[in-house]
Amino acid sequence: MNLPKVAVVIIHWNNLHLLAQFLPSVCESSYQNLEIIVADNASTDASIAWLSQHYPNIRIIKLDKNYGYAGGYNRALQQVKADYFVLLNNDVEVTQNWIEPIISLFESDKDIGAIQPKLLQYKQKDTFEYAGAAGGYIDTLGYVCCRGRLFESIEKDLQQYDDSKEIFWASGACLFVRAEAFFKAGGFDEHFFAHMEEIDLCWRMQQAGYSIWYVAESKVYHLGGSTLQKGNPQKTYLNFRNSLLMLLKNMPASKLWWIIPWRSFLDLLSSFFFLMRSEPKHSWAVHRAHADFFFKLGFWIKLRKNGLPKKEWKDLKGVHHKSLIWEHFIEKKERFSDL
Repeated sequence: MNLPKVAVVIIHWNNLHLLAQFLPSVCESSYQNLEIIVADNASTDASIAWLSQHYPNIRIIKLDKNYGYAGGYNRALQQVKADYFVLLNNDVEVTQNWIEPIISLFESDKDIGAIQPKLLQYKQKDTFEYAGAAGGYIDTLGYVCCRGRLFESIEKDLQQYDDSKEIFWASGACLFVRAEAFFKAGGFDEHFFAHMEEIDLCWRMQQAGYSIWYVAESKVYHLGGSTLQKGNPQKTYLNFRNSLLMLLKNMPASKLWWIIPWRSFLDLLSSFFFLMRSEPKHSWAVHRAHADFFFKLGFWIKLRKNGLPKKEWKDLKGVHHKSLIWEHFIEKKERFSDL
């Protein structure tokens, strides 16, 4: 039987040491019909020369500048011919047979658009990783979480989420995506640059009729924070701005009119908490995010017209129809399984 073509595409910008550390595990993958590609966002270090010397069989797509995660992948994937793409961060260690169970599920249902594996921490391999854990969900106010992670509360992997199931969004740290679905949904929105663009994509995929899944049989380890460290105010800015942008683009109008004011109020509270923790740069980042969002509101509203059919909010999978803020911070629920 002919195996479908899979292309692992690693977006990269500088940080040569990450390639040296994590690329070997990818090259040891057992899947037979596999191409490994590094899409380089115009690195200024020795990454390209090192790759050419040590991995001459790996294809390099050289981009003319740093387009970020979203723009980099959009341009790179236009140059890749495969049935399935694996969008892999350059700081992910993969395990044996990490590809096979996911491709098997894809092949069983043509309506599956994207899948993520179990995402664990590289430095604490018994603990879920913040950026995806065991699959992403969204609540009634548009806050996102994962099975295995509620805000900053991260669970250990005790096999409590070893059931493969349908979710709302799959992590961009290791995102398996059907090529046809990626292009049908319009690819990544480059206005995001980085952070939450995969959630926006998965939302649009659901609207286009595809489903999003988590497969527990596949497991990878993510270092995390390699491009923008958690303490970087730019990361805070992108997370707050992109969260509002994602809601404006995709949330039904019947909910949007009250969600944006509520989220703005809660974001203001977050900025005060940053000040109370002596983190003024992060507090200012929240205000910058809101200024960018509201001063350009007319422009952002135009992005709602993406031409995709709209599903009712109640028909989307992976939606938690309660408030995570209330349940986590008021009712003190620490684990996803407590919701």
